[in-house]
Amino acid sequence: MPKVDLLDRAGKKVGDRDLPDELFDAKVNVPLMHQVVIAGLASLRAGTHSTKTRAEVSGGGRKPWRQKGTGRARQGSNRAPHWSGGGIAHGPKPRNYDQRTPKKMKRAALLSALTDAHQSGKLAVLKEFDFQEPRTKDAVQLIVDLELAGKILVVLDQPTEVVEKSFNNLPYVKVSYARSLNVYELLAADRILFTSAALDVLEGKTPEPPTDEDPAPKPKASAKKDPEASDAGGSAAERSGAAGAKRPPAAEDSGATSASSVDEDGEDETSESSEEEGDES
Repeated sequence: MPKVDLLDRAGKKVGDRDLPDELFDAKVNVPLMHQVVIAGLASLRAGTHSTKTRAEVSGGGRKPWRQKGTGRARQGSNRAPHWSGGGIAHGPKPRNYDQRTPKKMKRAALLSALTDAHQSGKLAVLKEFDFQEPRTKDAVQLIVDLELAGKILVVLDQPTEVVEKSFNNLPYVKVSYARSLNVYELLAADRILFTSAALDVLEGKTPEPPTDEDPAPKPKASAKKDPEASDAGGSAAERSGAAGAKRPPAAEDSGATSASSVDEDGEDETSESSEEEGDES
């Protein structure tokens, strides 16, 4: 298994980093890398170029001179391709320059580029960037401490604003990411600086989530009784109880009055009947 030195910010070796064989010990296929690079550069072309043919150029509808008798060569239009201001013969027209490249070819070319970078000594692995704030001075000092020269490719595991802004003013440094590496970047760079986290992403290792203990479950909020509501309820109950307690006497009074009215009516009836009997006698 190939290995590479793991460096700190001061350029001192702090350990060794093992590189996977499938990434950094693959077969170097130069023609394949060339084909993939050409396809990638071709895809960047806009293809919006266009020229006018003799049919598209304005003018030229009249014959410049008569066919015979002038001593000059016969001409049918002054917009022919051999005329100044005439149309363009076989000129470029808008087209698409994209080339279809299979995924397996791209993958094999990328592995070849990574292996070539390791074998040629272009690789450097940094433990981590510990920039506190974006400063170009810190980036330049890091390059000097790591003894990097030429065109430098910095590979990060994910977008980092502090690091990107620190290298942004250096025209010979390009920042890329492990998930979007391409063959052209690897071949065009004189030195390639990986971070340890970027190598983990390149190898397919996913960062472990933080192991925080689950917080204790919160106790369910008990339904608290509103004292005012309870008082209101109690007072209502008391009022209803008082009303119920007062209702029977009212019923008794009403019954008494009805009974008294019945007795009085009965007395009146008996008195009237006795008077009628006296009259008959």
